[in-house]
Amino acid sequence: MRTTLDIDAELIEEVVTLTGFRNKGKAVNSALNDYVRQARIKKLLELRGKLDLDLEDWYEMRHAVHR
Repeated sequence: MRTTLDIDAELIEEVVTLTGFRNKGKAVNSALNDYVRQARIKKLLELRGKLDLDLEDWYEMRHAVHR
């Protein structure tokens, strides 16, 4: 998807450098994927101790057919 964004030039160059991609689009996509992954991990960690999961049923839940 094409979009127009006003991104700080120094920030985008740092993202390009840190990701190792030469293409700005790939660098930004990589950074966004990392951000989303970290945000999801943070949300999961916030649930620590709040969910009652029976680990004996883990195998069955993992291999259940979702319809």
